[in-house]
Amino acid sequence: MGKALVARAPGGPEVMDWVDLPDGRPGRGEVLLRHTAIGVNFIDIYYRSGLYPWPEATMIPGAEAAGVVEAVGEGVTDLRVGDRVAYVLPFGAYRETRVVPADRLVPLPAGIEPATAAGALLKGLTAQYLVTASYRVQAGDTVLVHAAAGGVGLLLGPWLAALGATAIGTAGGPEKVALARRHGYAEVIDYRADDFVAEVVRLTAGAGCNAVYDSVGADTWRGSLKCLRRRGVFVNFGQSSGMIRDFALSDLAAGSLTAIRPVLFDYIVTRAELLTRSADLFARITDGTLQLDVVNTRPLRDAGAVHADMEARRTMGSTVLLA
Repeated sequence: MGKALVARAPGGPEVMDWVDLPDGRPGRGEVLLRHTAIGVNFIDIYYRSGLYPWPEATMIPGAEAAGVVEAVGEGVTDLRVGDRVAYVLPFGAYRETRVVPADRLVPLPAGIEPATAAGALLKGLTAQYLVTASYRVQAGDTVLVHAAAGGVGLLLGPWLAALGATAIGTAGGPEKVALARRHGYAEVIDYRADDFVAEVVRLTAGAGCNAVYDSVGADTWRGSLKCLRRRGVFVNFGQSSGMIRDFALSDLAAGSLTAIRPVLFDYIVTRAELLTRSADLFARITDGTLQLDVVNTRPLRDAGAVHADMEARRTMGSTVLLA
């Protein structure tokens, strides 16, 4: 018997109750894990709040976790009891134990600690597909990243620099600006003090950016489009300030722009793609390209307080819950 945070109805952080939950037994093609570390992401808030529809009457948030294999089901041949693994799934991770499909598990390389994996897998896979698939970054590109001091933003900065691109970030306040500057950004704009559109125009001498990676949404999308050069690409992969509701295709006519709203799970559909993208991520962590910051660790049962801090934009980097 393990513990879990279960939401009975959509709402604020207080809807998650700390309850007993049976461990479960792995069926064919499944594995029983004991979680050691669980990542916290905005997708958890989107599900908990009801922004994303629930598939069942109750909801266990949590999209990524690392743990140890405790039992394997029939037909599982490439995992053994005691193996260290991690996974990304849309929800269900805020619990101490869980049965997971074996083909969704990624073995952890030596040197990758559980807290590192839990704080980096979803965000890192997101950064990976953003720069390789949603918009394939080329050396010499100029790219704008909103929320540069957030979990994904701190990975995009050094990744873009490693690809030979010039990364411009936005962040709120001097502390977050300084953090982003330490993570590969050539320039960081404090959006609380300056108009980020005017600053991008100045920094690019009026040329604009090849792409904008925007996880903020409602507060930034109009300005993001104004930051693009002709035939630039607007990549909206989140909505921390709210969903974009009044966008029209005609908005893209000012420069023959392209807009895309990608979702991670469409880029790791097959096991082969999941393993390829995670291998790229782990290699960049191992070789030092990505310097990971787990800013905060909290007990699993404190996830509600972490959600409140994230929604108020009081967090920097990644937060990991310890099971």
